[in-house]
Amino acid sequence: MFKIVSKKMFSEKVACFEVEAPLIAQSRKAGHFVIVRLDEKGERIPLTIADADTEKGTITLVVQAVGASSTRINALNVGDELADVVGPLGHATDIQKYGTVICCGGGVGVAPLLPIVKAMHEAGNRVIVVLAARTKDLIILEDEMHANSDEVLIMTDDGSYGQKGVITVGVEQVIQREHVDKCVCIGPTIMMKFVALLTKKYEVPTIVSLNTIMVDGTGMCGACRVTVGGKTKFVCVDGPEFDAAEVNFDEMMSRMRAYRAEETEAMNNLING
Repeated sequence: MFKIVSKKMFSEKVACFEVEAPLIAQSRKAGHFVIVRLDEKGERIPLTIADADTEKGTITLVVQAVGASSTRINALNVGDELADVVGPLGHATDIQKYGTVICCGGGVGVAPLLPIVKAMHEAGNRVIVVLAARTKDLIILEDEMHANSDEVLIMTDDGSYGQKGVITVGVEQVIQREHVDKCVCIGPTIMMKFVALLTKKYEVPTIVSLNTIMVDGTGMCGACRVTVGGKTKFVCVDGPEFDAAEVNFDEMMSRMRAYRAEETEAMNNLING
C-alpha cells in the first residue's frame, strides 16, 4: 500500500498528492510515469511523476477529476492509501544541452512538464516556459516554473491572467523573436496537435508526451497504441514521448473517445451511489 503524506488542491478538480514510494522516487527520471490503482477492483490510471523526494521517499502526482476513478482518487486525504503505484514506466526524456528550449504545457500537463523544465535548465539550456489554461485559477506551478527557467509566459483563454490567447500564440511569439532549438509540449491532445503544426511550420524539433488510455502499462494489451510515422507504437513502452510531427493526433483523439459511454455510465453510478 502507498500512503498519501500530503495533499493540496490546485483547483476544484485538480489535486496534488505526495505519496510514499521510496523505490520509485530513487529511480525515476524526467518523463517517467506510473500506473495507479485506488483499490483491488479499481481502474488502472497512468499518471506522470511530477516530482520526487529521495530523502523522504515520496513522489508527487497531480490528478484531475474527469471520470469516476480520478474523482474517487481526488476524494482521498492524508493518511489514506493507494493499492498500487507501479513504475517508473516508459522512457525518460532525452535531456541534452540543445540551446534554447521552449517547454509549453496546458492544464494538468504543466505538472509532468515541471521535471523536464528542471532537467533542461540544469543541463545548461535557456529554458522558456509557456503555460496555458482557460482562466487564471487553472494555472498551476507557476512559481516552480519561474524558479527553474529563464522566462515564463502565461496565456489564458479569457485574458484573466497573462496574455489573452491560446498556447500557440505564446509559442509563436518566442519563435519569431529568437532562435529555438527544441520544443517540449504536454497537455490536452488537441493542444499538442496545434503546437505540433506550428513548430513544424517553423522547423523546430518538437517532442510531445502522450497520455492515452492504458491498462497494463507493459505493452501487452495494446490499448495505448498510436500511429507515429505511419507505424503502430505503444505509448507505455515506446513512449510516452514522441516526435510531434510524426504523431497521428486525429486517430489518437478518436481512440480516446472509444469508451465515452462507459465512462459516462461509471460517473453516473458514482454520483447516484
